[in-house]
Amino acid sequence: MLKKNSLPGESGVHEPRLYRVVADRIQGLIADEQIGPGERLPSERDLAAKLSVSRASLREALIALELGGVIEVRGGSGVYVSEKPDVPADLPEVGPGPFEVLSARRLIESEVAAIAARVATDSAIDAILKAVLEMEKNHANYSSNEQADRNFHLSIARATGNSALVGTIEYLWDQRGRLWHKLKEHFQTEELRQQTLTDHRNILEAIAAHDPAEARRAMRAHLERVTRTFSRG
Repeated sequence: MLKKNSLPGESGVHEPRLYRVVADRIQGLIADEQIGPGERLPSERDLAAKLSVSRASLREALIALELGGVIEVRGGSGVYVSEKPDVPADLPEVGPGPFEVLSARRLIESEVAAIAARVATDSAIDAILKAVLEMEKNHANYSSNEQADRNFHLSIARATGNSALVGTIEYLWDQRGRLWHKLKEHFQTEELRQQTLTDHRNILEAIAAHDPAEARRAMRAHLERVTRTFSRG
């Protein structure tokens, strides 16, 4: 018999998220190699090789350790063991990793865009255009730009006429928590910001042209670009 509020396949025991496992291994490496406060860790490339993990998983783990006060990520310099006293041993619970969320978004939002291209009404397309214009207008304003970005993706979901898809996209965007924002703070580039505006225009044009295949391709290309930028050296 299932426990109340449980789902089939749930045992009540949650596997730790991959980035937390990798973060624990990094802390073990710091201890084993006696890397002291203020000292620099090996490069990301070397750390990924030492731990046999992907660059994306490593980067999520490093950001989690930074949020936990264990390390400091210094742009253009490297990763250092924190010099702060009484470093917390446990990491804060910060939800799914950014690359986990991006992977889900690539799968789901690409199909949502294709559906929108098939069924979007003129008023739904106008709503998507409004979000694009808001994002372009507020390019230099981080919070307004972020809200316009969210509105763009939600407007596409609403254009499908399927409230379950709207709820799914809202859930995925709500997972953009502390890990995501810290990752974006370190690795967002002006090139990506500018290209995102072009990507959004391409997605809009495909939906307005009622071209599902191109809408799917444009959305996937956009989210793959974000993933590449945040995971590359």
